[in-house]
Amino acid sequence: MNTIIRKSMLSVAGLAFAGGVFAGPIAAHANPVDAKPVAVAVQSAPKPQGDQSHIALNDEQTANVKAIIAATKKAGLPERAAVISIATSLQESKLENLGHLGDMNDHDSLGLFQQRPSSGWGTPEQITDPEYSTTAFLKGLKQVDGWQDMALTDAAQTVQVSAYPDAYAQWEQQATDLVGQHWNS
Repeated sequence: MNTIIRKSMLSVAGLAFAGGVFAGPIAAHANPVDAKPVAVAVQSAPKPQGDQSHIALNDEQTANVKAIIAATKKAGLPERAAVISIATSLQESKLENLGHLGDMNDHDSLGLFQQRPSSGWGTPEQITDPEYSTTAFLKGLKQVDGWQDMALTDAAQTVQVSAYPDAYAQWEQQATDLVGQHWNS
């Protein structure tokens, strides 16, 4: 039985070799066909999870989107980091740079990402600076192993440690659209 299998494999290999010897020179001298570039599959962001929310943005919110994108680029991070950052800010503050909200405040949370001075995010002045707060968020994101391939809500939650860990997912589509719109502008 071994001899039969070996002879069969050698026959197939011989045919493949002969076909290559014969077809190779012919193919090399053939007239080129009007070739068009082949589309290459590019890894895209994961499909947003669950129902998606959307809000209309005013000029201040749009300026904050641009500030988050600028800080992301300055940090040398890809568009996915900006998407996660913007979705996080949409959830935390609706992209508004919030100061102290009195009785409505969640502890001492401030700024675009609702970061807390008492948790070591920075001073109130730093946290309410869009570039600083985004850079602080991105620093936390970079410490999350595999954040690039995580679901957005998991990456954001790992950095933010929110009482509502699944809430970030609802903003992924709008954040993706905003990054697409403003990344190259």
